[in-house]
Amino acid sequence: MGIFRIFHNGKIATNSKPYFAEAIAVEDGKISSVGRNPEVLRLKNSDTETIDLRGQTVIPGLNDSHLHIIRGGLHFNLELRWDGVPSLADALRMLKEQAARTPAPQWVRVVGGWNEFQFAERRMPTLEEINAVAPETPVFVLHLYDRAFLNAAALRAVGYTKDTPNPPGGEIQRDKQGNPTGMLIARPNAGVLYSTLAKGPVLPFEDQLISTRHFMREMNRLGVTSAIDAGGGFQNYPDDYGVITELHRRNQMTVRVAYNLFTQRPKHELDDFKRWTGSTKLHQGDSTFRLNGAGEMLVFSAADFEDFLEPRPDLNRVLESELEAVIRHLAAAHWPFRLHATYNESIERFLNVFEKVNADIPFNGMHWFLDHAETISDRNIERVVALSGGIAVQHRMAYQGEYFVDRYGADAARRTPPIRRMLDLGCPVGAGTDATRVASFNPFVSLYWLVTGKTVGGLELYPEKNRLTREEALRLYTQGSSWFSTEDGAKGGLYEGQMADFAVLTNDYFKIPAEEIKNLESQLTVVGGEVVHANHDFQSLAPPPLPAALDWAPTAHYGGYHRVDATAARPLIHHCEGHPHGTPNRQKLGEAIWGLGCDCFAF
Repeated sequence: MGIFRIFHNGKIATNSKPYFAEAIAVEDGKISSVGRNPEVLRLKNSDTETIDLRGQTVIPGLNDSHLHIIRGGLHFNLELRWDGVPSLADALRMLKEQAARTPAPQWVRVVGGWNEFQFAERRMPTLEEINAVAPETPVFVLHLYDRAFLNAAALRAVGYTKDTPNPPGGEIQRDKQGNPTGMLIARPNAGVLYSTLAKGPVLPFEDQLISTRHFMREMNRLGVTSAIDAGGGFQNYPDDYGVITELHRRNQMTVRVAYNLFTQRPKHELDDFKRWTGSTKLHQGDSTFRLNGAGEMLVFSAADFEDFLEPRPDLNRVLESELEAVIRHLAAAHWPFRLHATYNESIERFLNVFEKVNADIPFNGMHWFLDHAETISDRNIERVVALSGGIAVQHRMAYQGEYFVDRYGADAARRTPPIRRMLDLGCPVGAGTDATRVASFNPFVSLYWLVTGKTVGGLELYPEKNRLTREEALRLYTQGSSWFSTEDGAKGGLYEGQMADFAVLTNDYFKIPAEEIKNLESQLTVVGGEVVHANHDFQSLAPPPLPAALDWAPTAHYGGYHRVDATAARPLIHHCEGHPHGTPNRQKLGEAIWGLGCDCFAF
């Protein structure tokens, strides 16, 4: 087979030496040649397609080390995203419009990706404001993992009354008469938020397929070509994996997914992992969809919950015995595992267990890792390295940094997490977001946080010594993350033998002012040499339109992450109504939102 495609005339960041190249050749889904324009172009033959990159900056496809992409895809078209919306006034306007178009019995759900510090008003909505804009349609608004706002209609839908007891680990806020106000408080964990959200209607299977494809296309628009799925609450295996499995069977996945299995049953965690190690095969699947191991929940007694509005949780005394049983089983099966870990005090206890098991069953080569590790000490980083582990870091502090500073002080926040120290001590580090229910899924917000040390509200958390250069941050989001799915050496760079996954950016990541990094997106995204997203200068290369979302779906009217040039579909719909193509139907509306139809919809 000859060379499939040549991409030339670009500023291509290779993550190798030399760091920048001008052209790459792709064959059989992998990069077969990289270099200057003349030396690569001379390889073309009569069957070679050549694509001019127009001098634009190209980066390796971004790989999110911790993304709840499977669960997020199932619900994406149900959710009104406030990610990046600049003002509370805009957010409430969107909520009012969406409530008016949402049919019964569906809810309006704002589920993560925002905080009040991004808003010009610097505050959250009130229950009174939410009830005023949505008096009849149930509304659920999740704020990080500390609270949820339910309007009166949502309280009726879930059946919370004066007689409803507080669930374990959560609080139903009440007025002086004992009636629920609509505020749910995670105290000390998010169980009440999860369980309440799970009461809402779900999409039928076919619409979940469409929703997941739309979420993947949104990730492609943001330059993401791979993700390591961390499981999540109310995400049962194999039941809730039917949609992603079917998309893989149909060859319709546009983000490579390595997935971890997350136990859902307190006190029965070991039973779950015994069943899964017996019924599945580690790394089963292929480079598009593969089983990655266990976690991020291994045992519920080790749930190191990160709500910086609340004191650090003291974990249960049974943690060590329950965790040891699971780790012994996984180590014997040589199954990699990941564990949600926020506080150094908890990490100390986890590592004690790991070292005990490792003495009997060595972890060597297992690619196990901790997630988050905001307050890990130098000594415990060294212990992770000694056990051949890694640490996956996410930009949760970009959304919760103000709360951390308020509780623990600015000095304590200066190394949360201590990424520079992790790298200095030789620890594998991969970057990500932990989206979609706390931080946003936008990787460029995470890259902005890594480079500037700032929250989305502009608070500077880190001194220069705990920030990364742009090249270092990009490496963590590409090559760094590949270690966490045991694919290091196979992807994350743009040089010979690597998977041909890359993104052509809307601006030069390496030269623009740092404040502009969070506004970047991809105008051409390629996975395995195939174009999975294209707009702007590359609109002519766009893949076929996706099936449209339901007419009332929030994403059909606002898209995903807020766009500076297109905050809502309303002006686009008006444009289309005046266009010779005629009044928009469902398909045309979907094409409008995803920038895939006629030129009038490209943005």
